[in-house]
Amino acid sequence: MIRFFKFPFGRRADLRMSRFFTSLASLAVAASATSVLPISAQAQTTQNTPAKTDDKDAPVNVSAEQMTGRPDRQINLDRDVEVVRGETTIKADKAEYRIIKDEVEATGHVWMKRLQDRYTGDKALMNMDSGKGYVTNPTYLFGKNGGRGKAEQIDFLSDDQAKVTEGTYSTCEALDPDWYIQASTMDLDSGRDVGTMHGGIVYFKGVPILGAPLMSFPLSGERKSGVLPPTFGVTSTGGAELTVPYYFNIAPNRDLTLYPRYIARRGLQLGVEGRYLGEDYSGTTKVEGIQDRVTGTGRYSLSSLHSQTLAPNLVFGWNVNKASDNDYPSDFSHSVTASTQRLLTRDVSLVYSGTYWSAVGRMTKYQLLQDINNPIQKPYDRVPQLTLTAARQDVGGFDFNFASEFARFSNTYTLGSSAGSEMVGGDRMYANQSVSYPIIRPGYFITPKASLDATTYRLNNVSVGAPTNLTRVVPTYSLDAGMTFERDTNLFGRDMTQTLEPRLFYVRTPYRDQNQYPNFDSGLADFNYAQIFSENRFVGHDRISDANQITGALVSRFIEQDGLERLRAAIGQRFYFADPKVTLDGTSATVNGSKSDLLLSLGGQITRQLSLDNTVQYSETLRQMVRSNFGARWQPAPKKVLNLTYRLDRTNATGILKQMDISGQWPVSQRWYAVSRINYSIPDKTVAEGLLGMEYKADCWVFRLVAQRIPTSSSKASTSFFIQLELNGFSKIGSNPLDALSASIPGYQIINKPDDLTRY
Repeated sequence: MIRFFKFPFGRRADLRMSRFFTSLASLAVAASATSVLPISAQAQTTQNTPAKTDDKDAPVNVSAEQMTGRPDRQINLDRDVEVVRGETTIKADKAEYRIIKDEVEATGHVWMKRLQDRYTGDKALMNMDSGKGYVTNPTYLFGKNGGRGKAEQIDFLSDDQAKVTEGTYSTCEALDPDWYIQASTMDLDSGRDVGTMHGGIVYFKGVPILGAPLMSFPLSGERKSGVLPPTFGVTSTGGAELTVPYYFNIAPNRDLTLYPRYIARRGLQLGVEGRYLGEDYSGTTKVEGIQDRVTGTGRYSLSSLHSQTLAPNLVFGWNVNKASDNDYPSDFSHSVTASTQRLLTRDVSLVYSGTYWSAVGRMTKYQLLQDINNPIQKPYDRVPQLTLTAARQDVGGFDFNFASEFARFSNTYTLGSSAGSEMVGGDRMYANQSVSYPIIRPGYFITPKASLDATTYRLNNVSVGAPTNLTRVVPTYSLDAGMTFERDTNLFGRDMTQTLEPRLFYVRTPYRDQNQYPNFDSGLADFNYAQIFSENRFVGHDRISDANQITGALVSRFIEQDGLERLRAAIGQRFYFADPKVTLDGTSATVNGSKSDLLLSLGGQITRQLSLDNTVQYSETLRQMVRSNFGARWQPAPKKVLNLTYRLDRTNATGILKQMDISGQWPVSQRWYAVSRINYSIPDKTVAEGLLGMEYKADCWVFRLVAQRIPTSSSKASTSFFIQLELNGFSKIGSNPLDALSASIPGYQIINKPDDLTRY
């Protein structure tokens, strides 16, 4: 193995030129007298390519102002010493390079680089071949995550492993960090990107806040097994809570988390969550349970989601959810979505997709979590449900679509009656085929369409004298046409394209008496811009509305050259040539008058900072707004956002809904950020939902304090308190409010992440 010695020819080296060549001559004589190891000494240029990290045969380049010694055994280096091999560099005041051992011992202002890591110290010993050695009184900086610290000594056990004695660790860049970990020993494994501390104590602002006899932390973003930071918080339903999770990194595509949680009022809750991911499968399963001291019963919940590709185009999956009782989500969940969830789905499916068709086999059941103050009807179970759909576009200019389904419906709960009473059930099978001929040209389109729906029922548990077999065949004809006009214009001082888009949609469906038909899954569709351009006023397939109607709409947009929609204004209304006769329950009408309510919309990205979204449903018959939604968002800079929304709904079954929703994230000083949301019910004069908190962003840590109130039923609400200290690059200590902040405040941004400046 040939080793090259690098000698600098700078200004200071020139002052000792004669001494330098005298030393070089003596080294050459010694080399000729001994044949232990061939050594060539030459000046290296800066154009040499650095050796690869794993190249053990790479040359060792050394430089110094003065060299003495024997090239077959030891070279003494003095002043401005530099020893380089591949990705390892050592600089010091003095050094000895022991050639046979391939070992460097450096003293005085030692600076060393190994791969991405940096070290300084008083003295260092390093075997350049094995990577073993040590540094005394070191400071260190880990390049992968910016972690740093100091110690009494660091011992390098190999290229990947090191042991730190009486050391500290932090990701703060300051000389006096706000937080750090003090440990008696730390084992660093860069190969696995894991650090393990023995006798570790976390200090924050000089105060110990967390300690453990054994503590591990990541040297990069990779996952690893171990105890996760504890989370703690307070809720109005359970009191103080403490969770200490343990994470098992079973494999790169599988993990398991155990999370025992102690709830002061209720007892110890045990939970486990497993996740897995493969080339053709993935899933998550979560189970938790508790012997509740408040109710004196065992309570639990289960959720499992799985998807697996059994063969090309064939996918199997399930979505199973269960709770022990009606109040479990509201008593033990900290999110709005889970707390207010009243319908738990249990679904198993098998899906096959072809080029132009797909088939689905499914079994679906529901668990209803009933609110006794606001009961709702449980949906029908479908055991089984088989669907077949097919579509083919542009066959001689025609588009063909086919949809069919067979489902068996059953339900054992009737609203207002005793549990377990059988409702009307049975089998339903339908086939719907349609053909259309789209005519699309620049500036306009015309689409005539015809469809035929055939449905048959075979019923059970019907009233005495009611039919058990029903059949319905309904044709539907429609014509959809629209135009688009464009012109160049100017808005807000910017060049734009303005469009004018009129559209007409005519539907004709003959009347079929459906009063004796069951209602398994149908309801009146929400009235909006998408629905007024559909053939059927109902969703589901138990009701097909008769229709002789036309819908007219006019939309205008202002669009910038980059495609940004600055402003959008729309108006739409449906006109009835004959009153629809089909109803949901056979008695109540779903349409009043010869025309529908008027739909109005105005919104868009008015400026880069301000966006609006306003919709109004106005009844000309009642001469009042039936529903309206006025919304505005102002976001002048990253991590600055204010949202304002007003909602009105006179169609709400429980009464008129009037709500004001205000939310935002805003810096109140250089480092403090306020976060809040208030959903205020005007008729009730109460806060339906609220959130209030503060966030503090330091250079290497973030502190969050958030309180949230969420409704869990029509008469109950839960209040949660989140306290979290996030140590950047290490861990989060406390309960996590980020999900609550993201869900409650549209446009919320995490304060310790880089700003996204693309939209400003």
